[in-house]
Order: sequence, then structure tokens, then C-alpha cells
Amino acid sequence: MKPTLSSLILAGGLLAGGQAVAGDLMHWQNNSLSYLYGQNYKVDPEIQQTVTFEHVSGWNIGDVFFFVDTIKYNTDATNGAGDGHTFYGEFSPRLSFGKLFDSKLEFGPIKDVLLAMTYEFGEDDVESYLIGPGFDLAIPGFDYFSLNFYHRETDGGRDGSGVWQITPAWSYTVPVGKSDIVIDGFMDWVVDNDDSYHANLHFNPQIKYDLGKAMSWGEKQLYVGIEYDYWKDKYGIEDGGYVSENFVGSTAQNTASLLVKVHF
Repeated sequence: MKPTLSSLILAGGLLAGGQAVAGDLMHWQNNSLSYLYGQNYKVDPEIQQTVTFEHVSGWNIGDVFFFVDTIKYNTDATNGAGDGHTFYGEFSPRLSFGKLFDSKLEFGPIKDVLLAMTYEFGEDDVESYLIGPGFDLAIPGFDYFSLNFYHRETDGGRDGSGVWQITPAWSYTVPVGKSDIVIDGFMDWVVDNDDSYHANLHFNPQIKYDLGKAMSWGEKQLYVGIEYDYWKDKYGIEDGGYVSENFVGSTAQNTASLLVKVHF
């Protein structure tokens, strides 16, 4: 059954709607703003500046991750909608069966079993709805490691409906001198095809130095580093396939951006 926007918002509302009694519902939260500058992007204009807001929080029945990218193109080039800028975001609530049933669902490396959902949104016709099983894993050395399996449905019958996506997300901290290097990120792997929507893999880690800790300004508050972005068959467009009359070339994106990130 196709998950609707209202069902995803309802699930998110269960997690995020109790601000008045947040002391009972919310266990923790973290927010951040990032600035990135990168070149050699594919399909879209090649030079981009991005400001990203991120929110992550843990609740007594699950967790929520939300982000919005605001992207400015640094050339006269425009995207498919004819704009020199764009935006994109995802809202991802997960319901924890261990917390809902007050029972430990631990076996092997699995710490918890969840119902994972994501609503993708942005400029033009990009809305998609994802739902499937999720798992929190205990892997030695990692701060966290999650693994979600999604069934994707697109809005309006666009290509990409009915395919499966595997999404791991992780964080790993390496002590370096008086501070730390954090390696975190995600991978979206669409494993099958739907007509003209090609299977694709998006690998997007960040490598960040905790400058705030090094300068004694505060731990886990200010990071500098890079974001690496590899996307094979970007947007589900097969490498060498037709994109538009304004774009000719490979759809395999392989680039890195300078990164500054502030947590609050």
C-alpha cells in the first residue's frame, strides 16, 4: 500500500507534536547549520553553495531526522526548472517497536527494530514516500549505525515507484591530539529499476574536525572539513542517458565540498 503524506505526517506528529510535555516525550535533540562549497556536480549546475539545516531527536517511541538544503548555483547556469537556486529536504520519523512495546528486541548486532518512513520534498516534481523496516545496530567502534530498508513510491506516477532502497547511516569518531575527527554520513542504494528510472547509489560521508574542542570553545559545537559526494546514475538517470538539451555527459557524480558546521 502506498504511504500517503498524511500518514507520514501523522507518524511524525506522534513523535514531534508533544512539545508541551517534551520532558516526557523527548529524550534529546540536536540542531545544526552547515555551509558547503563544491564544484564538479553533475546534471545540475556544476558549482554550488549549500546551506543546510538539520534536526535530529530521540523520543520515547522512536526518533526523527529532518533536513532542508538551500542551494545556490554559482554560475549563470540554471536547473531544469530554470532557476539559479533550489531547495530539497527530507522528513524521516521512525517508530521503535522496542520502545512501543516496552520490550528489548535485541539479537546479535541488532539493538532495536523500527518502522522507518521518509517524505522527500523539494522544488518541482520531486515528492516521494518511503516506508519499510529499520534496524539500529551495535557495531564496535561506531557512535551509531542504522540500516533502513525502504519501499519507494513517487508522487503523481513518476518513474521510480515500486523500487526498493537500502539506506545505512553511521558515525565514527577518531581521537586526534586534543580533539576528534568525526566520519559520518549515509548511503542511499536503489537496488532495482522502474522503467526509465535506473538503479543508483548515492554515497555521502562527511569528514569533520572538531575545531570547537581543539580551541576550547566547546566540544561538538563547531566542525570544519569536507563532504564527499559520489552518486552513480544520479537521479536514476543511467550514465550516458538523455538528461536534457542543456546537459551532455556522464551522470556519475564524484566531488567534494568544503564544509563548516555549527551545532546548537
